[in-house]
Amino acid sequence: MKVDLPIKVALAYPVSTVPHGPGWWYEPKFDGHRTVMVRTEDTVTLYARSGRVVTTHWMDLATAGMTALPRGTVLDGEAVVWRDGRIDFGAAQARAASSLMRARQLAAQYPASYVVWDVLQHPVHGAVAGRPYTERRALLLDLLADAGPPIQAAPATDDYETAEHWYRALQAQGIEGIVAKRAEGGYPFGRRGWVKVRHADTINAQVVGYTGPRARPRNLAVVAAGENRVRVTARLTAGLAAHIGQVLADAPETGSGRADQEIYTRLDTDLVVEVLAGSGRHGTLTVTRMR
Repeated sequence: MKVDLPIKVALAYPVSTVPHGPGWWYEPKFDGHRTVMVRTEDTVTLYARSGRVVTTHWMDLATAGMTALPRGTVLDGEAVVWRDGRIDFGAAQARAASSLMRARQLAAQYPASYVVWDVLQHPVHGAVAGRPYTERRALLLDLLADAGPPIQAAPATDDYETAEHWYRALQAQGIEGIVAKRAEGGYPFGRRGWVKVRHADTINAQVVGYTGPRARPRNLAVVAAGENRVRVTARLTAGLAAHIGQVLADAPETGSGRADQEIYTRLDTDLVVEVLAGSGRHGTLTVTRMR
C-alpha cells in the first residue's frame, strides 16, 4: 500500500510543560519549514505543510534525496538552515518564499538541511504510518543509516531528564522547544496527535493577505492556528514590515477580501508568522516575527 499525496501532516497542540510518564518519546522542535519528501521511481518531490509542491525552493534537498533515499520512500520532517552554529529561521523563510528565479541563488547562499522525524512509506514495508512510533523510528534510523548530511534523523529520546535538558540547553542553537509523542501511537494524519512545549508564548498564523503598500505592509490578513476565519493584525513595526514586504514581493495576488472592517489584498503564499498568543481570540493579533 502507498500513502495518498499530498499528505495532511500530523500536528501538535501546545502544553505548558514537558509531559512526564511511561510511554512518552521526545524530539527537539526545529525552527524551519515543514517538508514532506517523496522519492519516486524517477524523481524527488517536496511538499510544504499546505500540500503545495515546493521542490524548486529546496532543490539541494531534492538532489540529496535522489542519492540518499531508495525509491518508494515518503518522509516527514523540517527543512532548516544552519548559520554560525544555530538555526537561522529567517534564511529558511527567505528560501521558502522566494521566486523560482531566486531559488538557485538562495540555495547557494543558504544551503539547507533536512531533519527527518518520521517515515510514512517504506521502500520495503510500504505504508507504515499506522505502526507505532517506536517501530517507525527504528525503520527511519535503518533507512537513513548511510544517508549522511544534509538528510539526517532528528534526535529522539524516551528519557524525561534528557528532554528537559534539551528544552533548557538548546534554545541558543535555535531549537524552539520539545515535541512529545506516544510510543504506541500511529501517525496522526491532519490531527493534533502530538504535543509541543515552546519557549515563546506565541501561536502561528497563516498569512493570506495584507493592507497598505506591498513593499511595506501596514497590516497582515491572517488565519490564526485553531481558527477558521481571517483576522487583520495590529500595525507592523517598520523593520518587520520591510522584511515581510521583501518576502511577499513575488507572491501572486488573488483578489481582495474584507476582515475586521478592513479591505485587504489577497495573496497566494505559504508565509507563516508568529502572533502573540496573549492577544486572545477576540483581541488584537500582534505579529512578532516571520516563521
